[in-house]
Amino acid sequence: MIYLAHTAHWQFLGLMAGVIAWILILTTTGLNEWRLWYVADESVITSGVAWVGIWRACFYSHVLPRIENCQSIGISDHFAPVEISVAQVLMVLALLCGLVGNITAAVAVRMVYFSIKNRRNVRLVFVLAGTLYVLTGMLLLVPLAWNMSSVLKNSTIGFPPEFHLPAAPVRQQVGSAIGVGIFASILMLISGVLLFCYRYAWAALSTEASRDTRDPLQGPWTETTLAQKSELPDGTNQGGDNPAFHREEIS
Repeated sequence: MIYLAHTAHWQFLGLMAGVIAWILILTTTGLNEWRLWYVADESVITSGVAWVGIWRACFYSHVLPRIENCQSIGISDHFAPVEISVAQVLMVLALLCGLVGNITAAVAVRMVYFSIKNRRNVRLVFVLAGTLYVLTGMLLLVPLAWNMSSVLKNSTIGFPPEFHLPAAPVRQQVGSAIGVGIFASILMLISGVLLFCYRYAWAALSTEASRDTRDPLQGPWTETTLAQKSELPDGTNQGGDNPAFHREEIS
């Protein structure tokens, strides 16, 4: 069995980066600061700014009973714009895909670093994990770019009265959640590329296969033949059969 641990240091780094990226995706999904919603009327929203995420909208107020007031945004709410509904679905898919990618990458790294006999498919497992990482990054980029575009266009949202938010704010600003998500997406894509780059196993495993065909003690098997019989000057054959072992046939 050959030693392959030294061939996967970059892939181990990719696994660590993928785990960090998945944690950042989880953080992005739960943050409220996707959009900073600035309002002119501060009679209710005393801070003058509200945080609109993909799951809820929150603001601070000293007028209402609770200092921080949050209202949930469901995927079936009629007032929710399509980019928020799509973000709710794609962020959950990105979390699941990234989790499976981390598990697959961990299995691939374990196949390299530990003495597992069947390591012929190690690069295939790395490619599968890299594909899941890239897919996770793409699933994450779509809702981030879409919501950021809506913020830059200052798109309106028809909130119900219980939200205490105007449909059109004075201005909007991209929140920190989108920045964290973009960083997580780039990190996830880099992790996928690092896993795709694992190629050392092909040469190592082919060398191991060629060694298996040799004799462990004497090396490759060689074929030898006995020398041919030759005649001496007196006419007798050298290396002939011993007459003592000849028997006369009885007719």
